[in-house]
Amino acid sequence: MSVETEIKRRTRTRRSTGDRLREALVALSGHHAQVITHSEKAWASITFAGTRHSFALLFAGAQAVEAGEQFIAELDEHEFALPGQLVADASVIEVEHRVVPDPRIVVQCELLLLEDG
Repeated sequence: MSVETEIKRRTRTRRSTGDRLREALVALSGHHAQVITHSEKAWASITFAGTRHSFALLFAGAQAVEAGEQFIAELDEHEFALPGQLVADASVIEVEHRVVPDPRIVVQCELLLLEDG
């Protein structure tokens, strides 16, 4: 292995669970969504530990709005593949529609992740 390859391997940043979840949501949107906010909060109970993630996703333009409507319909049933995590709940909290001057929707959603294992 060359020194350059070894340096790249060592300096490569690891993607967090939040990063992976963000990527999964954008993929579910058909790459039509732009994440405009994302927050996460750790939580634990006697039997479970995990994180609650809140997102605001922007779908701008007619084609993106159509993809956003599909995203809304599919989110709660979607099977996410996140290493070491189970998505216990995924729900749309609020949807803001705007038609003029350009069509767009902003989708607020929350996902509850449980540590698997």
